[in-house]
Parts: sequence; structure tokens; C-alpha cells
Amino acid sequence: MSPDSKASLTTEGHDPQQVEMMAEKVILVDALDNTLGALSKVDSHRGEGQLHRAFSILVFDCDDRLLLQKRATDKITFPGVWANTVCSHPLFLEAGAEDVKDAAIRKMEQELGIPIHQIPAEEIHFITRMMYRARADDVWVEHELDHILFARAPDNLTVEANPNEISAVRWVTEQELAKWLNDDSSSEVIAPWFRCIAENILPEWWGNLDSLPAMADELIRDLGDVSHMMPAGTEFVPGEALMTALSSHKQAVESRILTALSKTGNARLAAAMRHLIDGGGKRLRAILPWLVADALGNASDGMYDLGASIEIIHNFTLVHDDIMDNDSVRRGRPAVHVAFDHPTAINAGDAMLAVAFEILAESEHYDAQHFRDLVQIIGSMVRRVSEGQQEDMSFELRDDVSEEEYIHMISGKTAAMFTTCARTGALLSDADESTIDTMAEWGEHVGLCFQLMDDLIDATGDSKTLGKPACSDLIEGKQTLIAIHALDQDATLLPTFHEVFGSGIDDTDREVLDAIVAELQISGSIQYARDKAMSCHAAAHACLDRLQDSPGLQILRELTDFQMIRIS
Repeated sequence: MSPDSKASLTTEGHDPQQVEMMAEKVILVDALDNTLGALSKVDSHRGEGQLHRAFSILVFDCDDRLLLQKRATDKITFPGVWANTVCSHPLFLEAGAEDVKDAAIRKMEQELGIPIHQIPAEEIHFITRMMYRARADDVWVEHELDHILFARAPDNLTVEANPNEISAVRWVTEQELAKWLNDDSSSEVIAPWFRCIAENILPEWWGNLDSLPAMADELIRDLGDVSHMMPAGTEFVPGEALMTALSSHKQAVESRILTALSKTGNARLAAAMRHLIDGGGKRLRAILPWLVADALGNASDGMYDLGASIEIIHNFTLVHDDIMDNDSVRRGRPAVHVAFDHPTAINAGDAMLAVAFEILAESEHYDAQHFRDLVQIIGSMVRRVSEGQQEDMSFELRDDVSEEEYIHMISGKTAAMFTTCARTGALLSDADESTIDTMAEWGEHVGLCFQLMDDLIDATGDSKTLGKPACSDLIEGKQTLIAIHALDQDATLLPTFHEVFGSGIDDTDREVLDAIVAELQISGSIQYARDKAMSCHAAAHACLDRLQDSPGLQILRELTDFQMIRIS
């Protein structure tokens, strides 16, 4: 923790000992529990937080009672709430990542005064893992991948609670805890992570504790955002769980992307290949296969290799599209052919396509049949995207394009990539054919919705927000659904639109653009495109309705809804 961060905590009136411990380094991880690095407790728990490794140990006595603790009121995060025996973090030390069992022993002594020899490491059993996010207030948040541990207490267990950490302890039976969990009138607050354990994991354990070590699994139970479990939980923010998921997985896919794009030894070519990637982005397409597989209950590390491959292909298509469309700006920065030159941009795009398939070939996560399927599906996607782009260019030379032709075009140019992400994520999760087809259908509807909203945003947004000239599609004469509908209306309703449409004038005055938007509103063209997007949105949700509910599925629902937020 930086001196400024520590000083800030001190001046906020926090306990000095608690402030000191917030300087300790926790272990940052991805959603598969791979170690990514280290960060101070304070920085990993502030704002949106960063996913890090944690542990929760549950100690039972010989009568199967569970030892609980009430966190001290001096605790910086979640003060005064009841939780399991001990919950804390393994630390990132000079020697590397601390083992979770060693961390549990250290913290049981530090918080509960339990001597190290009374519950040694060999008597502590790892059972399972869970991933969750819980906001305490507008400053502090827990975003943890929690290792759940079990231990039996010896008859002579020594418990001397540290008042700086714990204000009370309590042994409870299964029946007593169940009554407590369901008592809405109780003034005592149960920590959201412990409520998750008590409601989702403990029912599998209690009554069978002696056989528990043999029940250990490799699962990571994704429980999503559980902030609502706090009585004064923060108000739900649409898309928050989705943004948290994207943030959790982003580093895992980006590391693979950057490694792949660094294969070439030519510095200029490598820089051109990285240019759009370096511009940032949520990496939605890269993470989507993992999200789909997780919703179906079987995500794996191979999803990141797949996502990196598709993301590189996506950026390859953007490099070539900008050349074909003569667009000079992408994501608020110069397009690749502008930042470098046309030949280098074309060459970079070609190399990116090759690298994308190298990632698949070199991955250790696919068997021969899966690799064959992935090459066929992704190869078909690249062809469909190219066909869609060719149709899009041909439309600019035509005065009359039908709605059906336009939908077919964006089904290839835009939706094909979402369909492929969803289909391959389901395929690698070993879903059945019906489920794979359902997810592909969902991806198609989401992709169509995405493009229809891009059209709406282009027509109604401003240049600063868009990162490119406003109404650029209309100025270039692109046959979007808005334009197709407008061209079919009484021309007297849209005089400014007809004057500007296809003019190619990049510096059109804002007043003129506002007049075009007003005409498109009056003619019903914007509403028509919005209704079509809403129809795709509803169809996508209907696909998800066929699947079993889960936290992962809820994230896909947020993704589907988040598309509509873009044009709300």
C-alpha cells in the first residue's frame, strides 16, 4: 500500500492495527484460480475491487457444532457481522504465494488465539471453492475466490479472541444456524460470504462431517454478486455482475492475445498487429466462450485460448474493414492504415488471422476432434464475415436494399462472431447438441441486436462519445435498417436526410446532424430499428429460458440486457 493510501485510511478514523494489515499483499487470481500477481489489501478491496484468493475455514467440535465469530467493529470491511470460524487471505510473500492451510493456521492464532499445534495443517481439509462479489458500502467490496476448509477441534481447544479482530464467538448447531438464517427480525447481520456457504455448501456437509475429506472437489462455484444479502446492500446496478465477470477474465485472455501477437520478430509488423488491441476494450468476444461454458456448468482454461483466437480474428476484420470503408478512426485513435500505412495494415491483418489459428493448434486443452470442430466452425465464421462485408460494400452501390437483405448481411458481418463464440463455448463445455444449437441461436440474436444498436448509436450519438464522426454511416450512404426504412418513406418528411445521405461530407455541422435525427424520429425510422432490436433482445432471452438457471446464466441475461442499455 502506498504511503498516500495508508495516510488516507488513517485520517478516515480507522483502527491503526487494521490499517497496518491492509498493507499486506493478497494474491490476485483469474476466474480459474491461476495466480496473476500481488496487490495490497486496501487496493484490492477499494472501488470495484480485484479478484483475489481467500479462505474460509469452518471448525466443528465433537458434537458437530460450528464455531462462528462476530467481526470487531474496528474492522475496515464488513465490521460487526457474523461469519464462519475464520475468513481471511493467504498472502503474497517474497517466497511466493502462501498456502491456504498455512494462512488459516496463522489467522486462527492471530484472531482466535488458537495455538498453532492444536489444529495442524494435516488436520485441515480442503473441500471446495466458491467465487463471489459482495459490496459493503460505496467504498469497500469483497471480490474473492474462496477456498473452503474444514477442521475438527480437539477437546482442549483454546479460544482467546483478539478484541481488535473479534467482538464475540459462538458455537451453533445445524438447527440453530438454520433458525438464525431464516430469522428476518434478528438485529444480527450474517456476512454474505458465510450466508453463501451456509445456504449453498453446508447442507451437503452437516450430518456427514466424518466423511467430508473424501468429498473434496475441484469445482469453483460461481455465486456471482451477493451484495443483496446485506440488509443495507447497495442498489442493483444493471450490468454490474457482467462488468465484474468481464473484469475478472480480461487479464487471462489479454495475456494470451499479447503473447500470440508477439510471435513475429518484425517490430513494425508486431506494433501494427497490436495497435487496436492496445487501444483497450472490454474483450467481450474473447470472454464470451468462457461465460457460455460457465453458464452450462463446465468452463475450463481452454476457453481463454479459444477467446483469444476469436478476439484476434475480430480485430483482424476491423483492420481490413477500416481500409475498405476508408475509416480513419477506430475506438478514438487512428486506424491501423493511418497510424502505419496501407500495405502494413493489410499485412498485419493477414498475420493476425494466421496467429489466431496458431493459438488453437498450440493449445493443450483440445483433443483432435475438438480441434477439428473449432477449425471448421471458426473458418466458416471468417468466410461468413467476409461475405457480409462484401454484401455491405455492394449495398453502397445500390439504391434499393431490402430489410431481409440487410439482416442477412449483418448476420454474417457481425452476428456470426457472436454465434461462433456461443456455439464453441457450448461445444467445449461438452453440452448436448440441442443445447449447443440453443446457445448458437442465442448468439445470433444477441449479435443482430448488437449491430442494430450500433446503427442507432451512430445515428443518434455525438462524435466525442462515438470516437468517430457522428452519423458517419448515413453520410457515407450505408444501407442500415434506419436508412432502408427512411428511404421508403415520403421524401418530403426527410429533406435534410436526403441531402446528406451518401454525401461523404465528414465535417457536417452538428445542427444539420440534429435535423437529420429529428427527421428520422418523425418518420419513425429510428423507432422501427429500435423495435427490431427489441425483438432480437426478446428472442435471445427466450433461448436462455430453455436452460437451467444458475449464476452463470444470470450473467448471460445481463449481457443480453446490457445490449439494450446502450440505446436506452
